[in-house]
Amino acid sequence: MSIEFSLRSGDPSRLGTPLLAVALPSDRAVPKSLSALDKSLGGAIARVVRSKDFKGARDESLLLLNAGRGPERVLLVGLGAAPDHNAVTRAAGVAGRRANAMGVRTMAFWAEDLTTARLENAVIGLSLGSWDYAELRTPNKDKPKPLIGATLCVTSTVGTKAAFNNGVAIAAGQRIARTLGAMPGNVCTPDHIARTARDVGKRHKLKVTVLGRAEMKRLKMGSFLAVAQGTPQDPKLIAIEYKGGRRGEAPIALVGKGLCFDSGGISIKPADRMEWMKFDMCGAAGVIGAMEAIARMKLKVNVVGLIGSTTNMPSGTAMNPGDVVKAANGKTIEIINTDAEGRLVLADVLTYAERFKPQAVVDAATLTGAVVIALGNIHMGVLGNDQGIIDEVLAANARGGEPGWQLPMTADYKEQLKSDVADMRNVGVRGAGTITAAHFLSEFATNFKWAHLDVAGTAYSEIDLVMIPRGPTGVPVRTFVEFVRGRAR
Repeated sequence: MSIEFSLRSGDPSRLGTPLLAVALPSDRAVPKSLSALDKSLGGAIARVVRSKDFKGARDESLLLLNAGRGPERVLLVGLGAAPDHNAVTRAAGVAGRRANAMGVRTMAFWAEDLTTARLENAVIGLSLGSWDYAELRTPNKDKPKPLIGATLCVTSTVGTKAAFNNGVAIAAGQRIARTLGAMPGNVCTPDHIARTARDVGKRHKLKVTVLGRAEMKRLKMGSFLAVAQGTPQDPKLIAIEYKGGRRGEAPIALVGKGLCFDSGGISIKPADRMEWMKFDMCGAAGVIGAMEAIARMKLKVNVVGLIGSTTNMPSGTAMNPGDVVKAANGKTIEIINTDAEGRLVLADVLTYAERFKPQAVVDAATLTGAVVIALGNIHMGVLGNDQGIIDEVLAANARGGEPGWQLPMTADYKEQLKSDVADMRNVGVRGAGTITAAHFLSEFATNFKWAHLDVAGTAYSEIDLVMIPRGPTGVPVRTFVEFVRGRAR
C-alpha cells in the first residue's frame, strides 16, 4: 500500500484532519507556536505537560480529542531529551503506527523547526510506521485500514521543498525494500527480484542488465553457480546503472546479497525459525530501494547497483562440504560449510563489479549470525579494505539512523581461511565469524576501495521495535543513499 505525502505551511490548529500528531521533547514548555491549537483544545496540551501526564519521553504518546474546529484528534508523541533529527524519525514512526491502529486514512504531523534533515526524517518516519504488507491476507472489513495520506505541517514552505522531496524519495525506496523482504520465498524469487529491478529501471530510464545461469557459466562464475546448482530456479546477476554524474566518471557500486531463501543447503539449518531465512535477500532489497531513491533524488553521481540472487537448497545436485570450486577471478575455494553461501555469491558479484571501474564499492549482506552475537539488533557490522571508505560509511550510518560499528580486520584472522587443497576455505573456525567472512570477501575486492556491511542483525527484526512492527526494517537503504549523497557533486 502506497502513501501520498503533502507539505503545508501555517498554523496547525487550522488543519481539518482526522489526526494531527504533535511531536514534543521532554522537560520543555509547550511552544508558543502551538498556542492556538492548545486554546482550541481548552488548554489540554499545556495541562498534561504541566501535570506530567505527558512527559515527552521517547515512544510516549497521548491522544486528545477536539470538540471544536481543526483537527479531530491530537496525538502527542514524545521526542525524548535532547532530540536529534533521528528522534523525529522515531516519533513520526510511532505516530504512523498509531494512525494505522486507529484506522484513520489521512493525518498530519507537526514538530518545531521542521526543516531540512528534521523534515526529511519526519516523512521517512511516517512511512516506516504506517507501512503494512497486506497483499497476501484475505481482506477483512473489520480490520482498520492503513494510512494512505500524510501532511507535513511546517512554518513556511520556503526552503523546505528539497528536504521534503528527498524524504519522499527515501521513503519510496524503503517501502520497495521492505515489501521485497516481507514476501515469502515462493513469491520473492530471483525472477521477481529481477522484475522489480526492471520496474525501477523502466520508471527512471535506467539501464538494467540481467544475467542467468547460462551467462554466468560463460563468465566462469563457479562460486556463485555452486550455490545455485542445488535449485531449479534460474539464478540472477542484476546490474542497475544510474548515470547522474559526469560522462565517464567512475561510479559508486552498491552490491547486495539476494538469497531469496537459505535452507543452508546440505549443511542444513535447524527447522526452528528457518522461515526467517526468507530475509536473506535484504541486501539485494536494499540495493533496489536505494537505486529507486537515488534516481528520484536525481543525485549528481554515477551509481551501479549489483545483485546476486538465487536460493540455497539441499538436493541431489547441491554442492557438498569438501567440494572445490573456482571463482570468476580464478581463485579456488574449498567449501567447508554450504550454509556460508552468501559469500560465495558475493565473491563473483564483487569480481563482476571490476568491469565498471568503480571509485568505491559498498556491499550489504545478511551474511553471518556471528554479527548478531557481537552487536545484537542495533548496529550493523562495518569492515573493509580502506579506512577512508569505512569512515564514510560510518558517517552515512549516523546520518541515516542506521548505526554501524567497525570490526577489526587484522591479518591474524585471515589465517583461519587457509585450505589444504584450495586457495582458501569458505569459513574459518567458530569464533570471529563476521571478520573471517569479510576477509573472504576481501579476496575478491583487491582492485578497488571497498566496505562491507553485515546487516544480519538489522535488516529485519524478530521482535516489535515500537516505531515499526517485527519484520523487514528497510536497512540498509538509508546507509546506501547517505553514502552516495555524501559523494554527489
